[in-house]
Amino acid sequence: MNLKNNISGKVVVITGASSGLGETTARHLASLGANVVLGARRENRLQDISNEINEKGNGKAIFVKTDVTKKEEVQSLVDKAVTEFGKVDVMLNNAGLMSIAPMSETKVDEWDRMIDINVKGVLYGIAAALPVFQKQENGHFINLSSVAGVKVFSPGGTVYSGTKYAVRAISEGLRHEVGGKIRTTTIEPGAIDSELKHGSSHKESSDFVREFYKTAIPSDSIARTIAFAIEQPADVDVNEIVIRPTVQDF
Repeated sequence: MNLKNNISGKVVVITGASSGLGETTARHLASLGANVVLGARRENRLQDISNEINEKGNGKAIFVKTDVTKKEEVQSLVDKAVTEFGKVDVMLNNAGLMSIAPMSETKVDEWDRMIDINVKGVLYGIAAALPVFQKQENGHFINLSSVAGVKVFSPGGTVYSGTKYAVRAISEGLRHEVGGKIRTTTIEPGAIDSELKHGSSHKESSDFVREFYKTAIPSDSIARTIAFAIEQPADVDVNEIVIRPTVQDF
């Protein structure tokens, strides 16, 4: 079986697609023949990425300006995929925010923002795509958690870890509920080169994160991991993958 052919022609919706893991994954999947539907807030970046993908002539790319904290915008992203391509094969809930700071700093606005993006954004993606998958009687959710959703990232990452543990719990519960025909994969990256490391406003925590990310591996490592999960035959459901730099102990 040529696994590349199990990606070619698939329609993949990606949130957080304007940079980092989302952008790299979009480019990689399109190079394998997937049609990608890109969502993020930076419309100019989405335009540039889509143009570059379309110029290469493999998979097709379209985009919708999308703030994942607004359920109607996530719904519009999925609706655009169905309108343009007639189906959705994969919903990649990738958008995320990592604001690291000790809880004693009580950065409640940042806690709210992480919950809105990391948890509610995933739920909005599920709510938008699940009816499509149920109608099709097939589909694949891929949700980005973190190694911080496997072990609590401390000091400073308590709330971030809480949101990423939530993603794992939601994904596993979803698999139990709809796993007969719909696949669910949770990806838990360690230090991967992306804009995630720039999310902290607390100076000491930001300095720590930047030092930690000096060991980061390229974002295409996640793109290849996601492709591996997608390309498996329909009767194979890759449920959970933890991937980190070889030198990373956390």
